[in-house]
Amino acid sequence: MSITVLSKPACQPCVATYRALNKAGLEYASADLSEDPDALALAHSLGHQQSPVVVIRDDSGKIVDHWSGFRPDRLKALAA
Repeated sequence: MSITVLSKPACQPCVATYRALNKAGLEYASADLSEDPDALALAHSLGHQQSPVVVIRDDSGKIVDHWSGFRPDRLKALAA
């Protein structure tokens, strides 16, 4: 499983998401939606218009889950 956080600078829900992932000891990659057109295209293709967008992939790279906004319930489930 891999976690990618698509975020924007000065985004408080993004900061909260990073803090929760760090607290849970989960490894993740990140991309800046304001600088990475591929990340922005991915977020839009998944139907999201709010940041952060959290994308979960299985070991083969297939997207198995995604959501936007700060979702402590979903982040807690990842750590379980």
